[in-house]
Amino acid sequence: MARSAAPSTRRAQAAESFKTAAECIGTVEPGMALFALTRGQFSMIDAILACLDQTGPAELSLWTWTVAEYEIQCMDRLRRDERVTAGTLVIDQGARRKNAALLRQWKDAYGEDSVRYTVNHAKIATIKNERFRLLLRGSMNLNYNPRFEQFDLTEGGPDFDLIKEVEAELPILPETAKKEDAYRASRVGEAFQADQLEMFTGVKVWAK
Repeated sequence: MARSAAPSTRRAQAAESFKTAAECIGTVEPGMALFALTRGQFSMIDAILACLDQTGPAELSLWTWTVAEYEIQCMDRLRRDERVTAGTLVIDQGARRKNAALLRQWKDAYGEDSVRYTVNHAKIATIKNERFRLLLRGSMNLNYNPRFEQFDLTEGGPDFDLIKEVEAELPILPETAKKEDAYRASRVGEAFQADQLEMFTGVKVWAK
């Protein structure tokens, strides 16, 4: 899906941040674009909460690979935030087994259709209400991690529209769906030849 370039009026900023998510992000404004290099002192969830402090109640979508044991408390904090009026979780299909309890809690909070099982490694979030259309993305996971991380925040624009279009196209797979169903839902096969994906099937053997 090709998209036109961002508007020339977009106010681009870059920052090297050693501070909190709120101090790094600054004032959330229409048309803003921020790139930041951090030392891992804040997480994606910290960035989401800092944005919600300024946007007020909003719809949230969150893309992640899986949720580690030490990140479950962070997810629980986000799920309990009353400013999140609707939630969509786009998560790798492998998390169904590892994060079954967490996924059940997410569905209880936001509905049976609020989880999309895919093959995913992207770290993305969107925050949307009548005033703002924020797109957050970065290398950081759901918890803080003391090493170099990059973070981007934009308001509006074709990048936000693209993510929402992809989210809308993702089918709602049942808990019993096979891994192949998640591959088809993610349209991975349209970017690879079948023989290129063979190495990702079966049990992985890691070199020592």
